Amino acid sequence: MAIFVVGDLHLSLGGDKPMDVFEGWEGYLPKLEANWRTLISPQDTVILAGDTSWAMKLEDTKTDFAFIQNLPGQKWLLKGNHDYWWTTARKMERYLTENGFDTMHILHNNACMVGDYALCGTRGWPFDDTNAQDAKIMAREAGRLRMSLQAGGSAQKIAFLHYPPVYPGGCAQPLVDILHEFGVQQCYYGHLHGKSIRGAIQREVDGIRYKLVSADGLH
Repeated sequence: MAIFVVGDLHLSLGGDKPMDVFEGWEGYLPKLEANWRTLISPQDTVILAGDTSWAMKLEDTKTDFAFIQNLPGQKWLLKGNHDYWWTTARKMERYLTENGFDTMHILHNNACMVGDYALCGTRGWPFDDTNAQDAKIMAREAGRLRMSLQAGGSAQKIAFLHYPPVYPGGCAQPLVDILHEFGVQQCYYGHLHGKSIRGAIQREVDGIRYKLVSADGLH
């Protein structure tokens, strides 16, 4: 029973936004599926760290979700900045149940318990958006992260975010403070693509090890 994480699949199997048009993404879906089936067993858990589907509405995710459903493992989905289909947890869980997507679950204000670990997370927010509206969003995301970590109880916690919580020269301080408060030692995030991957913080900072897990960041 192992834990895996990957972000930013940007699936568009039922739409017209194929990622193959971008450099480094050519033929990525067959590669993703082949590696997934080689590495992951039905007993494993996979965190999908946001930007899973380009669909605009929940009902338009069906083809993308069917692709995910048919891959091994139990999958837990975070919200990303391009997951426009995202709605309330209750509506999404009902949608998954009604369509037989029984290997898929929503990670939102809750925690996924795997053995001795609590897998926790939220979308996050860019640290350099400093107007009043963005401050409200950051505070809301900090509250969601706290709620998720609290749901993990006394278990050892691993955190997952979509936006990077740390950047060269700065950080999303409200989120980082909460990670420290709950004793998180590992934090995985996505969102960064292309040239921005080179600037990703992928090392230990003040006792927390950060790792980029966007699909192209992981090749």
